Amino acid sequence: MTIDLHTHSSKSDGTDSPTELINNAVAAGLEIVALTDHDSTEGWVEAQSAAKRAGIQLVKGIEVSTRCDGVSVHLLGYDFDPKNKPLLTELGKVLDGRNSRLPAILERLRGLGIDIDVKDVRRHSTNAAASGRPHVADAMVELGVVSSRDEAFAHYLTPGKPAYVDRYAAPLDHAIALINAAGGKTVLAHPWSRGSKRVLTKSRIASLKEIGLDGLEVDHNDHGEEDRAHLGQIVRELDLVRTGSSDYHGTGKVGFDLGCNTTAYDEFHRLFS
Repeated sequence: MTIDLHTHSSKSDGTDSPTELINNAVAAGLEIVALTDHDSTEGWVEAQSAAKRAGIQLVKGIEVSTRCDGVSVHLLGYDFDPKNKPLLTELGKVLDGRNSRLPAILERLRGLGIDIDVKDVRRHSTNAAASGRPHVADAMVELGVVSSRDEAFAHYLTPGKPAYVDRYAAPLDHAIALINAAGGKTVLAHPWSRGSKRVLTKSRIASLKEIGLDGLEVDHNDHGEEDRAHLGQIVRELDLVRTGSSDYHGTGKVGFDLGCNTTAYDEFHRLFS
């Protein structure tokens, strides 16, 4: 079976609606696909209806913004109770952090001579649970400031760049515990990308397994062959599940096509058995 366990819709920072995402997954030859929007489950109902019509299996998931030892780390959660109150409370804090930093980002851009209004951003985040940096980047593209999201992030919106503003992220250990308590499974998303390699050592990953971590997303475009080999060894030694996925965002992320990385069926079965 062809399985992709990490995708995004317009309910966060993807460009496909949940229905379009499912239809595109079918066209890409996927048989199982997970919807893992950032910090929100708002796309689940629409995606489930579309998956039923299309005859594809949907895994309901989320990608939670967390922090580990001061470094941003993303956590994939699957098959949990979306009405679990402690988890909802924590996700609410994360989403509030996304929304509350938007005015500060726009103020910094205005200080750089880039005049973007909240309304410009909202045009691109209409269906999203929160307006984030990708939507700011889309507004910058629309206004001709940059040519792509990647350029906006590279020059303005990542840590250390002039329009970056920090926000709240859930403590990683706490997020794992919350998802587990809500009946779900947890996998570290692209664990050695974006500076997280220095904190997600084998010993730290082992400590996360002790509190309930189920797996690592080894096969991801952000990981080269060497990192995949080392992460694969960690997975084997710690008896974790190895997943692979596209991290698809529609047209919002070039080169991350549906099914470009996949999860083996036996690993999928281990994760959800």
